[in-house]
Amino acid sequence: MTHLTTDVLVIGAGGAGMYAAIAAARDGAAVLLLDKSQVGRGGATIMAQMTVAVALGEQEADSVQLHFQDTLSAGRGLCDEALAHLLCDNGPARIREMESWGTRWAREDGHIKQEMAPGHSVKRCCYVDFLNTGPAVAATLRRKVGECAAIRRVSNLAAVEILCADGRAIGALALSLADGQWVSIGAKAVILAAGGLTKLYARNSASANMGGEAYAMALWAGAELVDMEFVQFFPIGHLAPRLVGMDPIMWDPFRYKLGGKLLNGQFEEFIDRYGSSDFGKYNATRDVAAYAILKEVEAGRGTPHGGAYLDFRHIPEAELRGAFGPVIDRLAENGIDLAKTAVEVSPIAHYHMGGIRVNSNMETRVTGLFAAGEAVGGANGANRLSGNAITEAFVFGERAGASAALRIKQQAAPWNDTVATAALERLQGCCFNNSPGALTPISVQAELQKLMWESAGPFRTGEKLSVAAQRIAAMERQLPGLRIGNAGGFNLDMQDWFELRAMLITAAAIVKSALARNESRGAHQREDFPAPDDGLLKNQVVELKNDQLLSRWIAPARLQA
Repeated sequence: MTHLTTDVLVIGAGGAGMYAAIAAARDGAAVLLLDKSQVGRGGATIMAQMTVAVALGEQEADSVQLHFQDTLSAGRGLCDEALAHLLCDNGPARIREMESWGTRWAREDGHIKQEMAPGHSVKRCCYVDFLNTGPAVAATLRRKVGECAAIRRVSNLAAVEILCADGRAIGALALSLADGQWVSIGAKAVILAAGGLTKLYARNSASANMGGEAYAMALWAGAELVDMEFVQFFPIGHLAPRLVGMDPIMWDPFRYKLGGKLLNGQFEEFIDRYGSSDFGKYNATRDVAAYAILKEVEAGRGTPHGGAYLDFRHIPEAELRGAFGPVIDRLAENGIDLAKTAVEVSPIAHYHMGGIRVNSNMETRVTGLFAAGEAVGGANGANRLSGNAITEAFVFGERAGASAALRIKQQAAPWNDTVATAALERLQGCCFNNSPGALTPISVQAELQKLMWESAGPFRTGEKLSVAAQRIAAMERQLPGLRIGNAGGFNLDMQDWFELRAMLITAAAIVKSALARNESRGAHQREDFPAPDDGLLKNQVVELKNDQLLSRWIAPARLQA
């Protein structure tokens, strides 16, 4: 087993992970930045083509307090206010720092241009251009990481478990996807920045490598999760025709700005059947739009791929081009002509509000174990405010890196060979089956994705969730008997097996939390409990004890007056 050592280990190299690495390095730490795909080219940040919410006040008068209040309003009373305030308060500094590093935010009349977005009180969302905000900020961070000699980058290395001794994180055990070899990593502090969990759902907008591993590794290490029931589903994600190299959530602003019609498979407008008068206004809220689309599909009035049509054919071509700009040409490359073709859209899993429970320094209850970006839970409560995701990656990444660098100066974590060896023996002892007739891990992943979509998706019931809980438990029992091909470089069966192992415990945490919340609030919608219940105006915390998931309720964290 190869052994590496560092001061700060950062697991996940998207926007949050790269920012964390930079912050830790500039505070004097040696950093190892690893990713199971390519450093700086995986995760959600690089895929984002939308905007970044930050109270710069350059387009119109704004304040951190107003951004904070909008964030709390979106969170439906469940935000961890310290984390939410940190996000809003530190956002401006991170945006200006990114600009000093080379990010070219769109400008107008000598100032950074900002736009309005749903849920905001003023124009506060900045961007790079129509298509490239995520790729542009990822490129900036990659360059900055590359300039720092204190940051060592390793791609195709999948962290599998956090190693702990005497209540402290001391490193991690990882699998090299290139050659199938195990790697132990000794670190004085560990930052989990491996993104969210939307890969758990059959329809999703995220990178294929976001299967909830950060949450699973946190649980196994002894940390807590919070708000796991709150998965954000975007109502009109792209479904068909095939769209390559573009963000599947791109349609929302164009729908309400240009008046895109939502039609069922019979080319009828239908939102009015579900409590919203959308005709001519095209401003139905996301929850109503998602519910209406899924109910039309359920009634047999869906489109060929199981969604609804988004139709711009009533809008003059010149007006489309004026509003969409270069997007029109990118769509043409995908064979889509909006003047002639309606596209199919559907609700898709987009983001996760829940995640690892941390304090305002991004540290978990396990000393030396930190989290950053979408891996963190609490800041967004029951629903994330539009545009806060990249802000969260920057702010929480920077804070995690700085906090980890300070932690290692206060108290070092001694390496323990015995802990690493025991973890390796346990993982190698998994009863992998080479029988040709055995199920493969990827086939069970596909079943899990379908199960989560149908039973723990945008609209839930206690009956469906109970079925999901039972089936997830059965899948966990199947793990030892799944077929793994011969060991070696890029053994996809092995990679899929460890991903599935993490996906299952994360899925179980979602379902357990969703079953307990007998109300509808924000992104959690129960058809059997359609109204909010003020008696449940509290957060759920999940932990692992004696291999059992346990949950408890806590009061929402409020800022001290």
